[in-house]
Amino acid sequence: MDWRQLWDIVSAPDNVPIVALIPLLIFYIYLAWKQAKANDDLIGELETSPAMAKTHHRKTWPFRPGWQKEVHVWPFLLRIEFLAAIIVTAILMVWSITLSAPLEEPSNPNLTMNPAKAPWYFLGLQEMLVYFDPWLAGVVFPTLIIVGLMVIPYIDANPLGAGYYTLKQRKWAIATFCFGFIVLWVLMVFIGTFLRGPGWVLFPLGKTWDPTYQPYAVNRDLPDLFHITSMAGKSIFGAIAVGLYFLGAGAALHKLVTRKGLNAKIYERMSLIQYLTLQFFLISMIALPIKILIRLLFNIKYVWITPWFNI
Repeated sequence: MDWRQLWDIVSAPDNVPIVALIPLLIFYIYLAWKQAKANDDLIGELETSPAMAKTHHRKTWPFRPGWQKEVHVWPFLLRIEFLAAIIVTAILMVWSITLSAPLEEPSNPNLTMNPAKAPWYFLGLQEMLVYFDPWLAGVVFPTLIIVGLMVIPYIDANPLGAGYYTLKQRKWAIATFCFGFIVLWVLMVFIGTFLRGPGWVLFPLGKTWDPTYQPYAVNRDLPDLFHITSMAGKSIFGAIAVGLYFLGAGAALHKLVTRKGLNAKIYERMSLIQYLTLQFFLISMIALPIKILIRLLFNIKYVWITPWFNI
């Protein structure tokens, strides 16, 4: 373990946000889980006790005597927000005074940094450039993320869980959010920050970043494994492979969504357009880690080869 190098990476001024993000993320996940568990326990009691449900409110808004039912904007909420703004401002002032801004000399086209990294909040997109075409990783996927966030209110047919924390009533929503936020963003930023060294080589955590190290890896496309050499053959083969993935993943998700319980009730409330939109975004989201694993485990660069784009 190269502890000196690890400390240099962790303590770098431009890496402080991601270093602070990790413990804060763990804390707030625990806090949300704790509050959700308390509500879920009460919901379970209300479902089995009609007498308690009369005094503890209905299961769509669980409430115990002593719990704060409402938070008034004035003075309670504004007071909390005002104090939070003061604390954050003080932290930013101390941060800006004690840490040197990572400003360097003017850009020199004859001298490129190695590794040349984007700001920490863009490192997830830069990491995706290893596995996808630039226009996919830099244009299509960010657009899908933005559009996907915009359509959530229109495809979410679950009326429960509005205004209170719950795990039991929002399993799909919470699982999807945690997968997209933690795995597809925080984890990608972590990899780009702490594991990508000179030459954008993937180094284990704590291993010395040797600028002369070049791993031996043979990049190949999926059609090459089947000795398909023509562009038309690669395009057709890739289209079939991607189509089979969408069909298989869609069938598996459909089975999970339509099984008995709360999921089936939510499915019955959805229109065909809502359901197809949900399927498209879920399948596309799952495709990202699958493509990463295929690249890391089998050195397969692209699955679908065409004259216009590669996936």
